[in-house]
Amino acid sequence: MPSRKIIVTCAVTGGSSAVLAKHPNIPKTPTQIAEAALEAAKAGAAIVHIHVREPETGAPSNRFELYEQVVKKLRDSATDVIINLTCGMDGSLTLDSFEPVTIGKATTLKSPMGRCIHAIKLRPELATLDCCTYSAGESVYVGRMSDLREMATLMREAGVKPELECFELGHIEIAKKLISEGKIDGPALFQFCLSTGYGAPAVPIVMQAMRDILPSAAIWAGFGCGADEMPAVAQLVALGGHVRVGLEDNIYLRRGVLASNAGLVENAVGIIERMGASVATPAEARKILGLVKGGRPH
Repeated sequence: MPSRKIIVTCAVTGGSSAVLAKHPNIPKTPTQIAEAALEAAKAGAAIVHIHVREPETGAPSNRFELYEQVVKKLRDSATDVIINLTCGMDGSLTLDSFEPVTIGKATTLKSPMGRCIHAIKLRPELATLDCCTYSAGESVYVGRMSDLREMATLMREAGVKPELECFELGHIEIAKKLISEGKIDGPALFQFCLSTGYGAPAVPIVMQAMRDILPSAAIWAGFGCGADEMPAVAQLVALGGHVRVGLEDNIYLRRGVLASNAGLVENAVGIIERMGASVATPAEARKILGLVKGGRPH
């Protein structure tokens, strides 16, 4: 009997500023991000999840031209890796006061189109859709139902499949509402975002509960952050899911040893294979996910 195919996603650089002081080799420029993505693909990742950063400072960015450069480099390469662009940036609201209500200078909040314009124009095969409003320390990520409906519609019209990001059980219910309203085409793809510090922990009881309330025929994956990254790989595979690793979620290969994206993917591949499963190629991942574009704009 053939072994089950597991899709590995590599989240290459993320949108956090905190890691910059801890890891000198976090990919910052479009060239560095693309090269790291290609190394991850060579190590076994079928999907690369892309954020961009300001090249000079490494600060989180959502500039279209930076995404455009990364996507062009990936599409011009020999790889057929699946591109997944984040649409989770520019959704942050901060408040300086309540009386009167004063929006803080750290606010990045943009319209639904502003958050996903790069995915609409560049047409990757996948893009993330954070199905939630949640507290992120002193800021709030804003995902109203109207915002989510508009972003889902824009993605569908562009031929981009949403990856439904869920940090808690309730976020799955929000995603299911979008599905029931016909905003998401099947098969729906869910990503469980765990131990981020702003949602559910990466423990088996949480993963099983989230899996058990998914709609029928859903495809699902997940990840744990920090020290939970590799234990989560094993737990997710055991529960029937796909996995994500990468420097966005964890910067250490093991205690005190800084990682590369390729090294984290290699670790995940080793866990998957030792559990009797095998790693999906990009072509196999496309078949599992119901993708038809083959990594090029249509």
